[in-house]
Amino acid sequence: MNRVLALILAGGMGNRLSILAEERAKPAVMFAGKYRIIDFTLSNCVNSGIDRVGVLTQYRPMSLNQHIGLGKPWDLDRERGGVSILQPYVGRKASDWYRGTADAVYQNLNFVEETSCDQVLILAGDHVYKMNYNDIVSFHQMKKADVTIGIINVPIEEASRFGILSLDNQDTVVKWEEKPARPTGTLASMGIYVFQKQALIDILTEDAAKRSSHDFGNDIIPAMVERHKVYGFRFTDYWRDIGTVSSYWQASMELLAEPQMIDMRDQNFLIRTRSKEMPPAKISNKGNVHESLISHGCVIKGEVRHSILSPGVTVEEGAKVEDSVIFDDTYISSGVVINKSIVDKEVVVGAGAIIGFGNDMTPNADEPDNLASGVTLVGKRAKIPAFAKIGRNCRIDPSVREQDFKGQLTILSGKTVARVEGTRAYA
Repeated sequence: MNRVLALILAGGMGNRLSILAEERAKPAVMFAGKYRIIDFTLSNCVNSGIDRVGVLTQYRPMSLNQHIGLGKPWDLDRERGGVSILQPYVGRKASDWYRGTADAVYQNLNFVEETSCDQVLILAGDHVYKMNYNDIVSFHQMKKADVTIGIINVPIEEASRFGILSLDNQDTVVKWEEKPARPTGTLASMGIYVFQKQALIDILTEDAAKRSSHDFGNDIIPAMVERHKVYGFRFTDYWRDIGTVSSYWQASMELLAEPQMIDMRDQNFLIRTRSKEMPPAKISNKGNVHESLISHGCVIKGEVRHSILSPGVTVEEGAKVEDSVIFDDTYISSGVVINKSIVDKEVVVGAGAIIGFGNDMTPNADEPDNLASGVTLVGKRAKIPAFAKIGRNCRIDPSVREQDFKGQLTILSGKTVARVEGTRAYA
């Protein structure tokens, strides 16, 4: 694909992912064992022939910046084109923190203007899907559109989380509602926009002079629907917004379905990532693995069922992991039981501990909106005491030590264990 610039919005805080995104940007959260969420969008670009990519970062960018580096895993380490990390900085005109998704692009209009392109593809860095962007760009060019929006059908009960559109029989967008409280339709924006370059420059310059939230969904698209040629491109393959704990866990479990809902083995459309060298996974004569994804460097002496293990995880003899996601280099001691939980990197779980027990689904007292689906979270580098019992919808904060449990080995559903003092964890 020629003359297309891709800009990936990757600066979001990810509050709804709770402690998973506390010390890292949401697109940098691990997914599917060996990947980060942003790997899917970056790989889509490369697989679509787009080799000019800007990644707009802001919140906790360190691990994301380290992960992308010069872009070598995606073949984006090149003299012409390649990947550029675009962060707020003092010195540019009207410099400031990005105040919204549209403002993030506006503050980098010099990058857009200096790039030889006809279309600008605006993408979210926190969605999981495989898409050849040639299809939506070709549709955009055929329609001679000012902007084309990628759209997908979502369940009506989830529609209030998205921008909801109405189309006429020519696929022209005739109505737009951003996250309506009572949605009347299910055609949702995927956060994918193809703009004509000059149309993007003009509308962002106009918006910057107004008092607004400077957001594509709230401000830019509604204004363009009224007076520009705006079309919707229907996408029918697998796509997930995994911006909440429950949607993240659900999408992770969907990876284990047969047949797989998203094919990561397709050699013609690979999902690429930066991966550290580790030995192959090892399963001992007493280890059992069922319906799971096991990454390199894992050592399995216990039982793993319907779960995803990132690189370097150890499951000792007599331990059982079920319906869970375990991040890098976590150590699960003998006799441990982990059920319907997400355990961040470098956690140590003491012998005989239970994470995720019982039928009490009391929402978390500190995050009732984020932790209410029964998933328990354990933050990175936490140390879980031996024989601790942790219920549903619990939050064990990053770097929690055994003494932070204050001798209470039973943590009831909906409770939080916080680190009282000391250093913070890093992604």
